Amino acid sequence: MTWTKACATSDLEEGEGYQLERARPIALFTVDGEYFAIDDTCTHDESSLADGYVEGDVVECAWHFAKFCIRTGEVLSLPATCPVATYAVKVEGDDVFVDLPD
Repeated sequence: MTWTKACATSDLEEGEGYQLERARPIALFTVDGEYFAIDDTCTHDESSLADGYVEGDVVECAWHFAKFCIRTGEVLSLPATCPVATYAVKVEGDDVFVDLPD
């Protein structure tokens, strides 16, 4: 795993997603002052979760409305049946870092 700079803290707004563009995109969120990173792609139909609807610590896919827990990656509603991966996040100064596979 490698700590990768994802964005500045100012890029993340409560209730909004941020996409870290990579071969396998990562979605970042802030919930109650904590930062979280999950796979950006809905496991049901490959839609960006960073573009989804956020309420508290739940993100809802904009295409077919599957819901995932931002904190754990757990599936909370159909049509998705598989969770999304989560990644460790740390903040140094004003920068957000995600621990990503090499």
